[in-house]
Amino acid sequence: MSADRDLFDCIVIGAGVQGSFTAYSLAKRGKRTLLLEQFVLPHTRGSSHGQTRIIRKAYEQEFYAHMMEECYKLWAEVEREAGVQLYRQTGLLVMGPENSESYRSIKSTLLKSSAPTVTLTRENFSSHIPNMVLSPGNGAIVDMTAGVLFADRALKTAQDQFKKYGGVLRDQEKVVDIKPGAVVTVTTSAKTYRGRSVVITAGPWANRLLAPTGLQLPLEVVKINVCYWKEKTPGSYHVKNRFPCFLLTEGEQTDVHIYGLPSNEYPGLVKICLHTGSPTDPDHRDRQRDRSDVDILSRYVSRCVPGLDPEPAIVESCMYTNTPDHHFVLDRHPQHSNIVIGAGFSGHGFKFGPIIGKLLCELTLGEVPAFDLSPFRIRRFEGLSKSAL
Repeated sequence: MSADRDLFDCIVIGAGVQGSFTAYSLAKRGKRTLLLEQFVLPHTRGSSHGQTRIIRKAYEQEFYAHMMEECYKLWAEVEREAGVQLYRQTGLLVMGPENSESYRSIKSTLLKSSAPTVTLTRENFSSHIPNMVLSPGNGAIVDMTAGVLFADRALKTAQDQFKKYGGVLRDQEKVVDIKPGAVVTVTTSAKTYRGRSVVITAGPWANRLLAPTGLQLPLEVVKINVCYWKEKTPGSYHVKNRFPCFLLTEGEQTDVHIYGLPSNEYPGLVKICLHTGSPTDPDHRDRQRDRSDVDILSRYVSRCVPGLDPEPAIVESCMYTNTPDHHFVLDRHPQHSNIVIGAGFSGHGFKFGPIIGKLLCELTLGEVPAFDLSPFRIRRFEGLSKSAL
């Protein structure tokens, strides 16, 4: 009998936002599902912790905007199902050089998607956004449906709903081996399980888990400094005062995004971060102490967000797992069709959690996915992915 108890329809490895929503989707479909997590839950060691994330349709690529249309509906469905608020609408102010490819692409995608928007001009910018400076030559458009996801709450909700549908969650069980086959054998630090299929959603540890299956993906793990900046006048950037989330596509100091969220999670502190970091070992994340991004942010804050102290009050850590093109990996293993991979979310995957969970569930069940997954296939890496088989 114990052998049967350890046989699952699907084993999902990694209980971050993508794995938790994949497990939830499978359990909701009536599949006997095991969700494994190497750390004690909740934890701050990966990419899904923290109180807030931005949710938005504002993307350069139309396929992300299309996915987000359904994803907003799925977030609302989970909120209704669990009786929990997971999202707060604030709007997202997008700024960038008017003639730059990035800004023009985001603006075009927003307008094509019929998302409610407001275009700001240099003349009316300060009346709408009084506590920010629009740099010379920059345009500004607001994605009105965007806002803040309550990340920790969302993650716990997905896990709780998974368990309500009969799912089995085991934390503090590190996977030490995966043996492919018609039934996949997964060995953890505690015991051995068998699954008719396996989904690997292990964030920065994806390649370590893929190694026994003969596949390595071109993933780079980077440590992000998550910076919080103190308001000079309390409440001036608070979500209740209608200060929006914001995204600067590129600036004087950097060609990567700078993003910010209104003060909410820490009273009087605004989260502003650079959307990049320096390579790190996920098991020794805090040995990497590069703060060049903090210097760039300090100069930006002093110039464009003058109501904040130009030195961060708190600096926390997060990790991104980047692909070369910064698009996700959502695919079956090239040699083992019952092993499904969700990886390389490149620092912008949290908002997609419910739709990625649905898509990975569909791949696992052998169904046609609800969206075209060609941008997310492993084969796009060609010579960059290193299959050992």
